[in-house]
Amino acid sequence: MKAKEYMVEVNIKLPDEVAHALGDTAEAVARRILENAAIESYRAGRLSQRQVGDMLGYDFWQAERFLADNHVAVNYGSADLEADEAALSKIAESQ
Repeated sequence: MKAKEYMVEVNIKLPDEVAHALGDTAEAVARRILENAAIESYRAGRLSQRQVGDMLGYDFWQAERFLADNHVAVNYGSADLEADEAALSKIAESQ
């Protein structure tokens, strides 16, 4: 059973000029800020792709497309490669 998830609501104050630069409606401004937070947190390694998807209401593939559309490089380092190689080796050995 999946643990109950809670959402945190955050309110911010922006100068009108800044808010209008981010979107035409309060909802558009909030979405732009949310998307930018997701992008920068992913780039910094604070969020996984799955967490970006959860944050934005996307499935795995939609999150991947969102990151690609925003020119965000995949966080895939040598440790990820080694883990994938080990997993593939296990699969190959079992067949």
